[in-house]
Amino acid sequence: MKRIQTLTLTLFFSLLVSQAFAWGQLGHYLIGYMAEKQMKKSTKKKIEKILFPMSLGKSGTWMDDIRSDRSYDYATTWHYLNSKNGEYDPSTQEKTGDAYEAIQRIKAELKAGGLDPKTESEKLKMLIHMVEDIHQPLHVGTGDDRGGNDVKIEFFNQPTNLHALWDSGMIDRQGMSYTEIGDELFRRLTPEMQAKYRSATMLDWLKEAVSYRPMVYKLPENKKISYQYMYENYHIAEERMIAASVRLAQILEEIYP
Repeated sequence: MKRIQTLTLTLFFSLLVSQAFAWGQLGHYLIGYMAEKQMKKSTKKKIEKILFPMSLGKSGTWMDDIRSDRSYDYATTWHYLNSKNGEYDPSTQEKTGDAYEAIQRIKAELKAGGLDPKTESEKLKMLIHMVEDIHQPLHVGTGDDRGGNDVKIEFFNQPTNLHALWDSGMIDRQGMSYTEIGDELFRRLTPEMQAKYRSATMLDWLKEAVSYRPMVYKLPENKKISYQYMYENYHIAEERMIAASVRLAQILEEIYP
């Protein structure tokens, strides 16, 4: 009985912790893993040198890891943005910035060059994280429920919230490593899909996220989620991670050709 209680408490705690973050560690790792598979060797070598000793996959979690360091509080709101209908309206964003603005600004700073090694490494890790984050549908929020964090649910009888479910709950439920999931998803990436994702603008990214809202918020009245919701929606999370990997590889190649 004690063992069962301990496992239950451990799962409950892990779900609570995940509520505060973006794609869970597994999601960030596998997006970086798939992006590496698509990048040109020359770009990959440059990225590895800048991020060393951290890998591209691990660097995607760095911006979450530094939340405990108050000196980085200025970037707290850069993990998400608000959009009602797929538009970008600066007046509805946080005063300290948002993912849409920060991605474009930091991308331009990295392309311009001239940064010291520490600054370049940190800005690159932020860019990687934000590009990955913005493809999680609830990181393009309505502005009403903190990206689903206020929507309390039960996932296989464990209390959590809608945002945490999309960050990590459904992915962790697969019981697979990031390389196993990454390899499985990478098989589905066709040249046609790659061309479609690469041709989209950042405003298109927002419209894509908004288009998934009806499915994301289609919850049973009792807010108890299990197999049915997974069956109807997990493919969206998979598609979003594939898209993120393509666009991340594309952006890194633009910065480090």
